[in-house]
Amino acid sequence: PTAPLITPTPTGVGIPPYPTYTGYQFGIPANVLVAYQRATTTMQVRDSGCHLSWPILAGIGKIESGHARGGDLYANGNSRTRIIGIALDGSRAGTATISDSDNGRWDGDSRWDHAVGPMQFLPGSWRLFGQDGNFDGQRDPHNMYDAALAAARYLCAGGRDLGTFSGLRAALMAYNPSDSYVRAVMAWITAYQSSGIPVPPMPGPSTSSPTPSPS
Repeated sequence: PTAPLITPTPTGVGIPPYPTYTGYQFGIPANVLVAYQRATTTMQVRDSGCHLSWPILAGIGKIESGHARGGDLYANGNSRTRIIGIALDGSRAGTATISDSDNGRWDGDSRWDHAVGPMQFLPGSWRLFGQDGNFDGQRDPHNMYDAALAAARYLCAGGRDLGTFSGLRAALMAYNPSDSYVRAVMAWITAYQSSGIPVPPMPGPSTSSPTPSPS
């Protein structure tokens, strides 16, 4: 099952306050949108000079995983089915060769690393930037709240100012050093910026989970 749909409105007027959205706005599932918004609110407190906005996270999430495969998440934000990228074994043109660095913990492969989770973190990057976005005491790249906040932290690292074109482009290139990737993400950011959806401060999500976190 996927998230319900937010009914679009031309100006954003009439959209119910989150987290009571009932559908898609520009194709963003309600449960994923909340994760982007909460990560943004957190970073506005931690690093206001970064000028992160939720459309930036949404642009990345759209390209990386189709917004967690259409919001296919448990209530606590864990992916119902893990999102795992290709093996980074150098067999495809333009891909890196990265040997296993997590003993298969996050990607299930003890030989090669894979990008993992809705925001597609490499295990090595997750060790450095992983966050606990749903306040359950664990940092899991397969959790939408954790992954969104980790992406926010990664983008803002090094004193970047995402409110400038050069700062945003540098952050996106750091996320994925591909001109075509950056152009695609920027196009979605521009679309989402016109949506009119606010970023209200809200308490953290439920930490109950129907499945145990990986160990």
